Amino acid sequence: MGEEKAQKRPLFIVIEGVDGSGKSTQIELLKTRLNNRGHKAYITHEPTDSPIGAVIRNIMKGRIQTSPSAIAALFAADRLDHIYNDVNGMKKKRDKEGYHIIASRYYFSSYAFQGEYVDVDWIVHLNAMAKKQFPADITIYLDVDPETCYERITNHRSDIEIYETKEKIKKVHQAYLKYFREFDQGENIVLINGNQSIEAIEKDIWTVIAPLL
Repeated sequence: MGEEKAQKRPLFIVIEGVDGSGKSTQIELLKTRLNNRGHKAYITHEPTDSPIGAVIRNIMKGRIQTSPSAIAALFAADRLDHIYNDVNGMKKKRDKEGYHIIASRYYFSSYAFQGEYVDVDWIVHLNAMAKKQFPADITIYLDVDPETCYERITNHRSDIEIYETKEKIKKVHQAYLKYFREFDQGENIVLINGNQSIEAIEKDIWTVIAPLL
């Protein structure tokens, strides 16, 4: 009798993109796809809902002033708590509870958003443990025109965060593309055309996820 096929470990899927790129919509659609096929899926995001994440969100909204280096360090600390938290950490959710993890942003977001202000090699060093201990199985970047993203933000939101200016969105978009090239070792990065319809984007995402299941 042949050996039974080994059960695959649940996936850790990261969805990256600038603000207004449609990440939240696609993450929900991907979760529904997985659920409809009998998979458990857990959605999470960065910054997290932890006390560290709360500090970061207050900084993003301009309520707390601090240095760019402190912001980068806070994101790295929040990320490690995101992985290892005993209550709802990603490692527990995946390895003990059997969920596929779908995360809105991971360490490439730190490179892209904070690399303008802080030496990016230092940011990479700060996040080395996260990359080593809990690497993404796939990182999907929703590649959307920055002008479109800015219009979405200004048309649908009243509370604009410090990184959500038109100029910053353009810079972050270019930074993502730059750092995907520079720090792609050991990564599985896929760029999806985010200027398509919601349905077409969802289909393209599923095309790259399905073979990994």
